[in-house]
Amino acid sequence: MADNAVSRKQCANAIRALSMDAIQKANSGHPGAPMGMADIAEVLWKDFYKHNPSNPGWFNRDRFVLSNGHGSMLIYSLLHLTGYDLSIDDIKNFRQMDSKTPGHPEYGYTPGVETTTGPLGQGLANAVGMAVAEKTLAAQFNREGHEVVDHFTYVFAGDGCLMEGISHEVCSLAGTLNLGKLVVFYDDNGISIDGEVDQWFSDDTSKRFEAYGWQVISIDGHDSEAISLAIQQAQDVTDRPTLISCKTIIGYGSPNKQGTSATHGAPLGDDEIAATRKALDWPHGAFIVPEDVKQAWDCTEKGFSSESAWKEKLVIYEEEHPDLAMELVRRLKGQLPGYFEEAANDYIKQCQATDESIASRKASQNCIETFAAILPEIIGGSADLTGSNLTNWSGSSPISEKADGNYIYYGVREFGMTAMASGMALHGGFIPYTATFLIFMEYARNATRMAALMKQQSIFVYTHDSIGQGEDGPTHQPIEQISNLRTTPNMSVWRPCDNVETAVAWKSAIQNQAGPTSLVFSRQGLPHQSRDDLQLANVARGGYVLKDCSGDAEVIVIATGSEVGISLEAVNTLQEQGINARLVSMPSVDIFESQDADYQESVLPNSVRSRIAVEAAATEYWGRLVGLDGKVIGMRSFGESAPGAVLMEHFGFTAENIVETAKSFGAA
Repeated sequence: MADNAVSRKQCANAIRALSMDAIQKANSGHPGAPMGMADIAEVLWKDFYKHNPSNPGWFNRDRFVLSNGHGSMLIYSLLHLTGYDLSIDDIKNFRQMDSKTPGHPEYGYTPGVETTTGPLGQGLANAVGMAVAEKTLAAQFNREGHEVVDHFTYVFAGDGCLMEGISHEVCSLAGTLNLGKLVVFYDDNGISIDGEVDQWFSDDTSKRFEAYGWQVISIDGHDSEAISLAIQQAQDVTDRPTLISCKTIIGYGSPNKQGTSATHGAPLGDDEIAATRKALDWPHGAFIVPEDVKQAWDCTEKGFSSESAWKEKLVIYEEEHPDLAMELVRRLKGQLPGYFEEAANDYIKQCQATDESIASRKASQNCIETFAAILPEIIGGSADLTGSNLTNWSGSSPISEKADGNYIYYGVREFGMTAMASGMALHGGFIPYTATFLIFMEYARNATRMAALMKQQSIFVYTHDSIGQGEDGPTHQPIEQISNLRTTPNMSVWRPCDNVETAVAWKSAIQNQAGPTSLVFSRQGLPHQSRDDLQLANVARGGYVLKDCSGDAEVIVIATGSEVGISLEAVNTLQEQGINARLVSMPSVDIFESQDADYQESVLPNSVRSRIAVEAAATEYWGRLVGLDGKVIGMRSFGESAPGAVLMEHFGFTAENIVETAKSFGAA
C-alpha cells in the first residue's frame, strides 16, 4: 500500500506532472494516456509489479508492456520514480536526439522498457508471446516445490490497440492457450485522435473478450481500491487471461481539456498546465517531485529483496536438479551448447555427401529435425500451413496439448504470429521460428520490421518463394517481397539453392543473435550441387564461386535459389562455346557484403563488368551487384496462373535465355 504520509493520489499526480512537463518542454507528445492511466499504474507498480530497478534484466521479474506506446511518458515517469537508471535530466530530454526517453518506448534505449511499442496492438501481441514463453518455460523447468519460472505479464492498451486487427489475432489465441498470467488493462477513455470513438468503435469489448475465453473485470480506472481488487482477482484466476476494463478520463486533471481529444497528441500549453497543477493540488514547479513522494515511490529495496528471494530458490533448485538448473541458465543466457558448431558442420557435410535433390522447404524440414533435436530452446510454428511449410518434425509437441511442448499451431494469424515470436525472443529462453508462404509476409510486414528494429532473434521461414508456386496464381506468387526483406535494416536473408545451402542458412539463423533471419524456400524440387571443400566452406560467406572457368572470367552469372540450377546449365553451355563464364551462387547478399573486400573481389572482380543476376523476383535490388553495365533476368510484372515450369519458361527463367543474355554483352 502507499506510504502513510503520502496519498495514492499524490503518487499518481507525480506521474501526471512529470508527463505534462516533459511533453510541454519537448513541445511534442501525448499527455492524455499518462494522465488518464496514472491511478492504475500507481496501484500496479507499487503494490503488485515484481521487478528490481537495480537489475532491469532480472529474469523472473514481471513483464510490463505499454502497448499504447504514444503514452511513453507514463512508463518513463514510472521508471524514474521507482528507481531505474533514468534521471530527471533524462525526463527533461524527452523526445530529443540521443536521449534515453525517445518519443515511443524503444527496447535497448531505456532500462526497464521490455519491448518497442508504437504501432498500436503490437505491444499487446509481444506480451502474448511473453506469456506463452513464461508458461512454456515454466512447464519445461519447474518441478514440485520449485517454481523458478513464475511471473506475470501486464499490458496497458488503449482503444487504438483493440481496434487493430492484430488484437483479435493474438487475444483470441491467448484465450485458447489459457494464458492465465496475462493481465491486460484496457484504457477505456472513449477518445482517440479523431475524437469520440463511439462513431467508429462501438464494439461491446467486454463481450468480445469473454467470447475469447478471457476473464473480464470492469472497474473505475480512478478508484484505487477497485483497481487493487481487480488485480488480485486477475492473479487468482490461473486458467484464463484477464482483461481489466478501466473506465478512465483521458488527460485526467486538466480542467479544460480532460475527456477530450485535445489531450491526446499535443502539449497542454503553459496556461493549462498551471490550471492543472492547481486542480491537482500539485504546488510544485516543473520537474519537481517532493522528497516524500520520491520515497513513497522508491522500489529499489523491495526489488532487491524480491530478486534475492528468487536467487535463494534457485540455489535450492540447483541442489536438487543440477542438470535442469544448468540447462535453464544456459538458455536464459542465450548460449548455444558447445557441441552445436561441430554437430551443425557435420550435418552440412552429410548433406553435401548425400547428393539429394529435393525442394528447399523439405531440406528445411530436415534441418529442423536435426537442429531441434539438439536445441530444446527451438520453438516453432506455422500460420495454418504446417503441412506446406514443412515446419513440424518428429519431436514436435503442440503447446496446446502439452504445456511443455515446442510447437504452436497459430491458425491463420501471420501478423500476430510474427509479433508473438518477438515477444518470446524478448522474454528469453527460446529461439522462435515462424512460417508462412513468402507472399503472406505482407500480412506480417510490420512485425518483421519491428523484430529487425529491436534486433531480436526470430527465424522467419518463408516457403513457396516465387512464380514457381504455379497454379495458385499471382495472388500467391511473391515478386517484391524478397527485396523488401533484403532492404530491411538488421534483417539477414537467405535464399538457398539446395539442401546444403539450406543447412548452412539454418545454422546461420540459429547463431545470429543480432537480429531476425528470413529463410526463403522453394516449393519445387531443386538439384543438388557439387562442391569441393573450399566451396563448401564458402557457402557460409553468403556468396561464392560455384562454377569457375579456366582463365579470367568474361561474364559472371549471379543466381539464387531455384535459379541456380538453370544458371549452371547456362554457364556450362557458355563454356562449351568458348566463353569464359563464371557462376556465383548468392544465397545471402547481406552475409556476402559483410565479408572483407578481398574476398568480395575474389568472387566478383571489379574488372568484370559483364554480369547477369538471375532471380525469379523483382529486378531492382540486383543493381548493387551487377552495376550499370550489368543485366538482370527477373520479374517486372506479377505472375500468372499456370504450372510452375510453364511460368518459369514464359518469364524467361531458362538456360537458353541466360545464354542469349550473356552473348548480348559486347565483350562476349
